[in-house]
Amino acid sequence: MNKKTLATFIQYANAVIASLFGLITIWVGGMTLLGFSDPGYVIFLPLLIFNTVMGFAYIASGYLIWQNLHTGIKAAKVIFLLNLIMLFLILVVYWLEVSIAFESLTAMSFRTVIWLIIYAGLTGLKNFR
Repeated sequence: MNKKTLATFIQYANAVIASLFGLITIWVGGMTLLGFSDPGYVIFLPLLIFNTVMGFAYIASGYLIWQNLHTGIKAAKVIFLLNLIMLFLILVVYWLEVSIAFESLTAMSFRTVIWLIIYAGLTGLKNFR
């Protein structure tokens, strides 16, 4: 497999991962928002709404990653930064001892790391081609 073929494969794999992550985020968030699912801890509603809405952005980003590497990199960067900002905000709220479950911090950290990996991986592809 040559460099260009490998780079294209990695680009498409990132697009699929982003889109699937979005679908799962919408599913879990939607089920919780509609009361069909209870995670078993106190839900911080602004975070739940943010994450559910971001699920749609994840799918859109997956599409952009699939269509155009440079546009996809920009989309992944924006999503990573939005997740990082939200993580910072809920950390502050958590430290102020507002009812935010530790599981919410863990999940938001996971989302942020996933999007950092997608963003960094796509940025690396730019130089790989």
